[in-house]
Amino acid sequence: MLATFVLMALLGWSSAFTAPHPRRQSVTVLCQAPSARVQLPLFSSWDNFAYDDDDDLLEVGPDEGFVAADENDDPATKAEAGMSLEAPDVDYDGPVIQVPAGSQLELSEETIQGVLAACREEIGTMFGYQAENRGVGITGGVDFVELDGPTVILHLKGRFWHQRPTVLARVGAYLMARIPEIVDVIVEDEYELSDEANNAAI
Repeated sequence: MLATFVLMALLGWSSAFTAPHPRRQSVTVLCQAPSARVQLPLFSSWDNFAYDDDDDLLEVGPDEGFVAADENDDPATKAEAGMSLEAPDVDYDGPVIQVPAGSQLELSEETIQGVLAACREEIGTMFGYQAENRGVGITGGVDFVELDGPTVILHLKGRFWHQRPTVLARVGAYLMARIPEIVDVIVEDEYELSDEANNAAI
């Protein structure tokens, strides 16, 4: 008799949760969702996974057929590898204005171009103007676009090892330390500062 009573009580308790009720339908779905996720079968495995130790994949550079030197190679080896890549174009053939930080140069396009030319040399490890740098895959360059009031607009191109915002900051600091009237140094297009732009460059 007691067993029958317990069985009826359990059946009644179970039906209270399974009986349709407009307010409980969404709750029932949420309660069932976790168990459903746990019971999903696996449709893939790592059975066919294999380690690819092809070192040639690590040596493919930014241009087809280019084999980069190792960063620990001697300068001559890097330069030899870099000779297969063209240096970034420089649309300026004027004088290089090489002055120390703290100088008070006037703000003009000619001055900016001259100081930028010196910047390419002094912090040259960031750019691909030297064959040694191109040898390890650095092909990046910087161009002057225009002067908008006290704001200098530049263009970044090619591939850099450093983050592109870091390159812009270094170049901007170099210019502003010698031409104090410069208020800001920016790029022509914000896309130029993205990793996507850097990875797409050659």
